[in-house]
Amino acid sequence: MTDIKRIGAGPRMSDAVVHGGKVYLAGVVADKMVGKSVFEQTKEVLAEIDNILAQAKSHKTKILKANIWLTDITTFDQMNKAWDAWVVAGQTPARATVEAKLAAPGYDVEIMVEAVI
Repeated sequence: MTDIKRIGAGPRMSDAVVHGGKVYLAGVVADKMVGKSVFEQTKEVLAEIDNILAQAKSHKTKILKANIWLTDITTFDQMNKAWDAWVVAGQTPARATVEAKLAAPGYDVEIMVEAVI
């Protein structure tokens, strides 16, 4: 059996799972910036993604794909402002962004990524 490493394992889910040379992150939301602008929430989410990837011995330049959910698609530009400042030119992942209801009020952006180690 191949080793599976869980990062931030909790009773319901893990922050990430490492298996087969890849790291799969759960959807990340902004806990400190709940209710703040999508720009501020996105900056917090991306910082947390950096943190989780580092724990998995990976990096944002190794992200293969990103799924982004916004509660209001009209905030797309705010999210992109934070995203564009964070990603490394020429190292951008495949990405999809959609509008959806999120788990609780005040959470306005959620990002889930998959990366290689």
